[in-house]
Amino acid sequence: MTTTALRPATSRPEAPPVPGARRTPPAAVALVAALLGFTVITIDVSAVNIALPGIRDSLRGGMTGLQWVVDAYTLLFAGLMLSAGALADRAGARRAYAFGVGLFTLASLACGLAPGIGALIAARVVQGAAAAVVMPASLALIRQAYDDARHRARAIALWTVGGSVAMAAGPVLGGVLTETVGWRAVFFLNLPVGAAILALLVKVAPSPRRPAPIDVPGQVTAVLTLAGLTFAVIEGGHAGWTSAPVLGSLALAVVCAVTFYAVEKRHRAPVVPLAMLRQRTVAVSLAIGFAVNLAFYGLVFLLGLYLQQARGMSALSAGLVFVPLSVIITSTNLISPRTAERIGRRPVIVIGQLVLSLAMFVLLPLTAGTPMWLVLLLLVPTGLGGAFAVPALTALLMDSVPGPRAGIASGLLNALRQTGGALAVALFGALVAQGDTFSLTGMRVSLVVAGSVLLVTSVLAALLLPGKGE
Repeated sequence: MTTTALRPATSRPEAPPVPGARRTPPAAVALVAALLGFTVITIDVSAVNIALPGIRDSLRGGMTGLQWVVDAYTLLFAGLMLSAGALADRAGARRAYAFGVGLFTLASLACGLAPGIGALIAARVVQGAAAAVVMPASLALIRQAYDDARHRARAIALWTVGGSVAMAAGPVLGGVLTETVGWRAVFFLNLPVGAAILALLVKVAPSPRRPAPIDVPGQVTAVLTLAGLTFAVIEGGHAGWTSAPVLGSLALAVVCAVTFYAVEKRHRAPVVPLAMLRQRTVAVSLAIGFAVNLAFYGLVFLLGLYLQQARGMSALSAGLVFVPLSVIITSTNLISPRTAERIGRRPVIVIGQLVLSLAMFVLLPLTAGTPMWLVLLLLVPTGLGGAFAVPALTALLMDSVPGPRAGIASGLLNALRQTGGALAVALFGALVAQGDTFSLTGMRVSLVVAGSVLLVTSVLAALLLPGKGE
């Protein structure tokens, strides 16, 4: 992955070290701080899925409320990430990161203390906004700390693997905490982690600030477009697709999307440079990122409900089902870059998507009585597919854009991935909701949708992405 280290704007030579003066701490401190933040915001995405039945029983929220508990976080995470990189540049990576972590920690406290489903959803909105600041600022901290390209690449690889491990381990942690302490502990766990990160940041060198314009109209219309579309999908499954609120939210999404396009076409520093989207590799990579997360996030959401509602398992038992999946994802993430070096990134991306698509279809026969050993066996392709494709996909996208555009491209990819997850929860939740019961038929329809989308993007990758050496 090609990156450019952030350097102070001043050109004055560094003063010689003064005997007895405090030395600058090693870059490892910045790496640990960045990794902890990225880990905690990623765990929050998947751990909450296992806690959903506990939240429903405690706060008496129906399926719609549970979908918003997940999507309120993911939508703000996705939408605001488009401008979060510019915010990190303007404020300085360390300051922006400290602000994001502090806000995320306070919002986690509010989530854990929420007296009702509405208060929890509101706190999740703030959590998602804070997470959008944390992610790009954490990466910027690493880029600032490591001047050497090789050391920086290794640090970024650790950062990436840490996020993948957190995503896979989230359901396990969520299950353990929900069963042993209660669902509120899923949020309270963020408090000591946030405090540890802020303590580490005291030892990190201040970050330079750079002028970076923020496209407020483009950012606002992007969030409103996603929110309108997600609201329509969630409410359409419950209130009916022709109900006034659903039609109104769809109209809002369309108007905001058109406005967004018009704004981005004229803005001198758009959050989404339209010319970048016309590049074949960029456009296909974004579509693949969307499809992979739609399938993976959607499946994690479905499995959490299936295991607890259809099979009657406890949160702890449901979380433990994800342990083998976590191990497979972690191992595959480490293998993927080496394989891409040998055979090229395009084959790795195509194979990963096909395996993940296969994972959706092999789960179709699941029933409430399927032996657990068979469920675990059928989940193996899920761990292999996405973890195999994503590292190569990210590296390919970063290499396909100029260095100054790398941050924007990364933000776009992460935004599209989060959007895929948000829409999966909205659509799949509407399909599986059958009163207070879990619809296996709705789950099967959801799996077919996810698998089919992946087949389409697999074909696009095979036909349109550059091969090795191109």
